[in-house]
Amino acid sequence: MAFTLKGVAYVTGAGSGIGQHTAYSLARQGVRSFALLDRNAVAATVGELQKMAPDVSIQQFELDVTDEKAIDDSIAKTVQEFGRLDYAVNNAGIGGMIQTSDLIPKDDFEKVLAVNATAVWHCQRAQIRQMLTQNKLSTSYRSARGSIVNVASMYGLVAPPLNVPATAYATSKHAVIGLTRSDALQFAHRGIRINAIAPGYVMTPLVQKTMATRDMMETERKKVPLHRYSDMEEIADCIAFLHSDAASYMVGATLVADGGYSIV
Repeated sequence: MAFTLKGVAYVTGAGSGIGQHTAYSLARQGVRSFALLDRNAVAATVGELQKMAPDVSIQQFELDVTDEKAIDDSIAKTVQEFGRLDYAVNNAGIGGMIQTSDLIPKDDFEKVLAVNATAVWHCQRAQIRQMLTQNKLSTSYRSARGSIVNVASMYGLVAPPLNVPATAYATSKHAVIGLTRSDALQFAHRGIRINAIAPGYVMTPLVQKTMATRDMMETERKKVPLHRYSDMEEIADCIAFLHSDAASYMVGATLVADGGYSIV
């Protein structure tokens, strides 16, 4: 079914990569009110959105998602500006060292968990608190008080291979899926849908940089049944779908978009 999104979107990591293209996909589906967050400037994303939809309204936040107060304040300012929060995308994340546990410094491991897991919890907690205060967008049985999508990874479902020992990253993404399922169960009956997406290898700027210096990326590409990497728009479109009424019966799900990597 075709779908149209009406409401307010809140996207972390919106300055580039999956977050940036998620904003574009949401705009293509009808969203016109955005809160865009990134530790770097989101000017490029804002400029493209304004070209796509001249009537778009955007709140910009340059912040670190590990700053709990800043996250709470950004939610408050979003609601002050737009009146509500309908679609949240918790996408900001880092890769960390590609090393086994015996070689990872504690500080690096804890930093990856802080950004990829604890910060997602901070964001989701604030989003849930707001969504509980608002009514559904429509009277349709498919409508919800709000929808949250957490960006996990195929490495949140399977262990990374021997040649890509992304231990801290995989641990953090398993945590994201656990958080998604736990809160989805607690809040589904209160009108909030929470799901996750598990992308495989995506041609983000970070991956492109890695591919330029590591033979492992070509080795991994050959393992994907589709024999290619995803582009960012493909993952963004999956996220938009999860927010839509077309996915209204999906709760606590992890939508896998990895080209078949995890079924091999």
